Amino acid sequence: MRIVAALGGNALLKRGEPLDAGVQRENIRKAAVALAPLAEGYELVLSHGNGPQVGLLALQAASCTGSEPYPLDILGAETEGMIGYMIEQELRNLLPPEIPVATILTMVEVDASDPAFKNPEKYVGPVYTKKQADKTAQKRGWSFRQDGDAWRRVVPSPEPVRIFEIKPLRWLIEKGAIVICTGGGGIPVAASGEGRYSGIEAVIDKDLASGLLAADLSADFFIMATDVKGVYLNWRESNEELIRETTPEFLREHRFPPGSMGPKVEAACRFVESTGKTAAIGSLEEINDIAAGKAGTIVRREG
Repeated sequence: MRIVAALGGNALLKRGEPLDAGVQRENIRKAAVALAPLAEGYELVLSHGNGPQVGLLALQAASCTGSEPYPLDILGAETEGMIGYMIEQELRNLLPPEIPVATILTMVEVDASDPAFKNPEKYVGPVYTKKQADKTAQKRGWSFRQDGDAWRRVVPSPEPVRIFEIKPLRWLIEKGAIVICTGGGGIPVAASGEGRYSGIEAVIDKDLASGLLAADLSADFFIMATDVKGVYLNWRESNEELIRETTPEFLREHRFPPGSMGPKVEAACRFVESTGKTAAIGSLEEINDIAAGKAGTIVRREG
């Protein structure tokens, strides 16, 4: 069975934690322990979030005098390499040497006329107080929105249209490799005329891109691993209820937070509707039980 597992940013870096390399390394080490059993039993493809990391790199780049800050597509490529390297190394330390692991920088096409460019809503970078956010917005010209009790920078998040490296990804999987790709939703590129492509200032939603990846790779199971047990009705209210098994039809009857669970639910629905296969959303710590259908929110075409 082929599984595409998307590791949420909150699964790799807990909210409010410092963005230090050591903290990320420790979280990724724990993630690798959870993922290793899957890696030995299934064809496994991994993607991951990059919101905190790409925002930090943008902040560091903006503070450098004497040169123009790197655009978001290049920063996205940096985070794909950085996070992929750490996941790859921690898995390598746990798996038998005959199981190859490879990280692939992945370009993802978006439409330059996507309406998301006029309405930035993808959270990136660290959390701020309202006062800090206002000061940074004035200094950098960035957009901020409230995220829970804090404020974070938001950037455009256009729809993924096409993943360029599907063929080499298939070749690696067919040779038995665990592949890490489409990190942070992939490197955003757009057509610039005459068959040419160039990077564009955006961060693609990781879950939507991972769902497209899972469909293109003919995955049997698409799992989105995060820091909660699954999809809840009435989240954080006295009558909250975990949805254990459901259908896209049921999920589309409800609204979920656009900055967190909403994209995951949408990605799950799209994958199930387009392929007839199964999707799931749940805690990274329970990913083996999710793969066995014993935990998380399981989404099937028919309930």
